Amino acid sequence: MEVFHTLVQSSLGGEYPVVVGPGALERLPELLRERAAAHAYALVADDRVMELHGDTVARSVESLGRPVHRLSFPHGEENKNRGEWSRLTDALLERGLGRDGCVVALGGGVTGDLAGFVAASYMRGIPVVQLPTSIVAMVDSSVGGKTGVDVPLGKNLVGAFHPPRFVLADTELARTLPRAERSQGLAEAVKHGAIVDADYLDRVVADADPLLDGADPATARMVARSVQIKADVVSSDETEVGLRQILNFGHTLGHALEAASGYRLPHGSAVGVGMILEARLGERLGVTEPGTAARIEEAVAAVELPTTQPPGLSRSEVLALLARDKKARAGSVRFVLLEGVGRVHSGDGDGPPTWSRTVPEDAVVAVLDGV
Repeated sequence: MEVFHTLVQSSLGGEYPVVVGPGALERLPELLRERAAAHAYALVADDRVMELHGDTVARSVESLGRPVHRLSFPHGEENKNRGEWSRLTDALLERGLGRDGCVVALGGGVTGDLAGFVAASYMRGIPVVQLPTSIVAMVDSSVGGKTGVDVPLGKNLVGAFHPPRFVLADTELARTLPRAERSQGLAEAVKHGAIVDADYLDRVVADADPLLDGADPATARMVARSVQIKADVVSSDETEVGLRQILNFGHTLGHALEAASGYRLPHGSAVGVGMILEARLGERLGVTEPGTAARIEEAVAAVELPTTQPPGLSRSEVLALLARDKKARAGSVRFVLLEGVGRVHSGDGDGPPTWSRTVPEDAVVAVLDGV
């Protein structure tokens, strides 16, 4: 079966490879020797993933003749916090991991963010490699070097840019996920099509059944295309001062809805609803072609994600969370708006592209209220 290989250019740490395909995990020892040789390794995973895959990965790393320290934490977004970051860094200190150590992040987006932030901050930064096991981590969060934790005031408000030495996405691991978890990850694939590649969005919809089943080669093709889209964007704007902002489409409202639900609304569901609402916002403002939101809604439904907000969320809390969004500037929240499917609005006038913009609060309220 074909294995895809993509290079991501990182101004913070040079190029790093992203290897995607069924059985790709067999290349772990080789890549560790080439890209992340270390005196010792810290394998970080949540309790569920450690039970499923910890032994296999640990044996693979141990084949290099180096010690492996296994560190687990309770699964769930609510555990991507400063308390777990502190506990994990203390555990590394207790085990004597030095600056010649390396963190191996095994798991979904929560693990990648948390373990990546541990690596970014431990002894002022040690290497990390990303072994994503969920669709959302494979197509999105493992690539690009963003790490961090959630705090009571919002998601990902404390963190650092810390590119991995490499990303190894074995798509066979996606088969161990429940169908609903694969559905959550496909929100990011829908987003990539919505912002960059309309044909890819159509492909995701057409392949929805095998993708929801975790079947290859559809899954490997999907992950590889999403990685390439993200790599192209990230390589041109690693620290999110320009073009990389487009990857936030659907996430501004999505993160606020997720946090307002007390994280009972899963991330992919929140982003799916966020994309629909933000496309409607663009249509309301005359920026986005009519019908764009309906097309995105069809794609979100095709990958079995909700298309409406959960009942009972406080509109005032959602608005307050928007104001604290990490993308806010000068106290004003900024939204990525589409021109149409596959095209992001780059700003008005003849100046340089802005890629995101402030919008009137009454327009946001109207969209939230379904007016």
